[in-house]
Amino acid sequence: MELTYYGHAMFLLKAADGTTILIDPFDEKVGYPMPEVAPTAVTASHEHSDHNHVQMAKGTPKVIRGLAEGGKAWAKVEERVGPVRITTVPTFHDASGGSERGRNAVFIFEVEGLRVAHAGDLGHTLDADQTRAIGRPDLLMIPVGGYYTIGPKEADAVIAALNPRVVIPMHYKTEANAGWPIGTLDEFAGAKSGVSRKGRAVSLSLETLPAEGAVWVLAHAGA
Repeated sequence: MELTYYGHAMFLLKAADGTTILIDPFDEKVGYPMPEVAPTAVTASHEHSDHNHVQMAKGTPKVIRGLAEGGKAWAKVEERVGPVRITTVPTFHDASGGSERGRNAVFIFEVEGLRVAHAGDLGHTLDADQTRAIGRPDLLMIPVGGYYTIGPKEADAVIAALNPRVVIPMHYKTEANAGWPIGTLDEFAGAKSGVSRKGRAVSLSLETLPAEGAVWVLAHAGA
């Protein structure tokens, strides 16, 4: 499996058979370069334009939304796209039960023996039911910038609860979104051990992933 980072919370997951899943595509206002990509499917964790710009995907991908009724309810996601099994866990975009920013869905992708979780715009720490439902991810993509999502302290609590083998931080301030009221990567990763800087794309397999506690910082498009 290969994972490519475009910035913000957008990734492309590519299975060995060529199946591709575009995750949380952003619109032009986010500030990162807009990639040319024609995925097999595209997922959206919630209905905000920096995560649900599914029309930027070329071709005719299958669209899988984590929310229903325009964001007013959670969708029941039980999908299979090629070899990739896709499910969701209901969460909120804030720590007030959705009263500030609404609902959010954590997406789980199971492929090639790997359990990969994308937390979308998670806005709170996890309760026991959500922790059990997500399970232990081999890889966890998690927001760390705060303000709109959890920040470094809450991200650390979520990581401690899920104990993923690899964490990939996302949704933080860079030169592309310098005017946003969110924190930088260093506020999350600066004092941590086990942090490795990678390129935009990484290859993943059950056999080669670290046992636990690794933080991989992926380079984003335009960096």
